[in-house]
Amino acid sequence: MAEPNPIILYDGVCGLCNRLNQFTLRRDKRGVFRFAALQSEFARALLKPHGANPKDLDTFYVALGKDTPQERLLVRSRAALYVLRTIGGAWKFLTIVGLLPTFILDFFYRVIARNRYSLFGRYNQCLPPDPNWKDRFISTE
Repeated sequence: MAEPNPIILYDGVCGLCNRLNQFTLRRDKRGVFRFAALQSEFARALLKPHGANPKDLDTFYVALGKDTPQERLLVRSRAALYVLRTIGGAWKFLTIVGLLPTFILDFFYRVIARNRYSLFGRYNQCLPPDPNWKDRFISTE
């Protein structure tokens, strides 16, 4: 049985998050990742058993092994590093920063997350996916 696709859970109204989704989609040549907005029922149901709060829109998640005994969540900087490593190419070399302790990486993650709306904008509602990638989105709202 094939491993389920990793699922990126993102803030659907965040300009930075939407740009990062576009970045990932363009570089994910194998079509590995699926996407769901944190504002969706799907995300709420996925996060609840892990004790994660879907209303915490500052947090970026990657869900691995959905609906398997190995299901787990990667959070914040570790989730971002997983995405870079998985899309590969030159991007995987940035994962060298993963040698730093998580608390240091998450400190910088939180600084960016706290300021993301002022730096990258905010939408009034979750953006619909590009029709070319619609099948990669589980839920956008």
